[in-house]
Amino acid sequence: MNLLFAWRYFKSKKSTNAINIIAWISVVAIAVGTAALIIVLSVFNGFEGLVKSLYGDFYSDIKLTAAQGKICRLTKEQIEQIRKVEGVAGISLIAEEKALLKNQDAQSIIFLKGVDDQYPTVNKVNTHIVAGRGKYYTGTLDEPSVVIGAGIESAVSVDPSTNAYPLTVYLPNRKATNLRTEDALFSDNINVSGTFTVQQEFDNKYAFTNLAFMKYMLDMQPDEYTGAEIGTTGPGVIDDVKDRLQALLGNAYKVETLYEQNQSLYTVMQMEKWVIYGILCLILVVAAFNMIGALTMLVLEKQKDIAVLKAMGADREYIQSIFLSEGFVLACVGGISGILIAAAICYIQMEYKVIKLTGGTFIIDYYPVKMIPSDFVLVAATVFFVSMLAAWVPSRKAAGQDISLKS
Repeated sequence: MNLLFAWRYFKSKKSTNAINIIAWISVVAIAVGTAALIIVLSVFNGFEGLVKSLYGDFYSDIKLTAAQGKICRLTKEQIEQIRKVEGVAGISLIAEEKALLKNQDAQSIIFLKGVDDQYPTVNKVNTHIVAGRGKYYTGTLDEPSVVIGAGIESAVSVDPSTNAYPLTVYLPNRKATNLRTEDALFSDNINVSGTFTVQQEFDNKYAFTNLAFMKYMLDMQPDEYTGAEIGTTGPGVIDDVKDRLQALLGNAYKVETLYEQNQSLYTVMQMEKWVIYGILCLILVVAAFNMIGALTMLVLEKQKDIAVLKAMGADREYIQSIFLSEGFVLACVGGISGILIAAAICYIQMEYKVIKLTGGTFIIDYYPVKMIPSDFVLVAATVFFVSMLAAWVPSRKAAGQDISLKS
């Protein structure tokens, strides 16, 4: 019955046209605020999904390192035990260190990672080789090759497609007592086999060669590595696999999931999303002020109706619930309209990529969008809460008025 009164009040023509105008302004404001919230959250979801996919291609599901120091000792028995852990799809052993890559006068400080033949099973960097810029090949101990990022390629002025002359790589001597002497660095020639591009952070920093060459250059023992990267059978088992590996290996090893390897990045992304959500909620607050004005004027318009209802026995709570229902109707009309508008805009962007990114330097040329049902539920709940809070003030005033039919 309350909703029936509210719906009739919403549709009926008022004696003062301004009441209708203000009511529709509040509905439009709610619709705009709702649509803006959903669209912005969906765009953030799109960028978050894109970044996670790029990081997922470059980082393994789980990384195993030493809890203290750089060197991680893994025996053949331990490696075999890791392979048998439920949920483990593959393991790749790595040796990583900072290095200097030099091409005559051009040079660059890089992170050189030595990987074994299993690395493509836990990492997808081999799928990001630039077309026409070589191939993914790390070479052998005697004839090492290196796959470099696009930023490194530019820094050292090398062309992997021709590869006329080998580069020189310098790595630190772990046993050197004086870093200023000639024996502080080991050097060797290395050929560039290909160039990859994932994103600028990786492209300017990382290069890959074979594990045997890297261990030889770092003078590492057969069971010494800087870590191991592990692939799982699916995203849903990552946390369980991490717990099993930690229990198997003990506290001498640090086991990190993909999220934990980049925890600061994901935390910042989530914070940015919720800060934007809070800022855009101000649009709904503005709509709430419009709603307060519309309902207050409606209360003045319907004083005779209130008097009739009170004469028929309606109590204060019943009168208040009618005008609360009026706020609910305004919220529903505006909120549902905003949700439909946002869903349509997001769908068009997802299908046709209408809105483009400017600059031409990003990995894609359009705004990515991803709609998540929980965002729709959150926005709908926010609209309902703000609208009911705004409707409470005029409904309370309507219930408290002492109006008689004689007036």
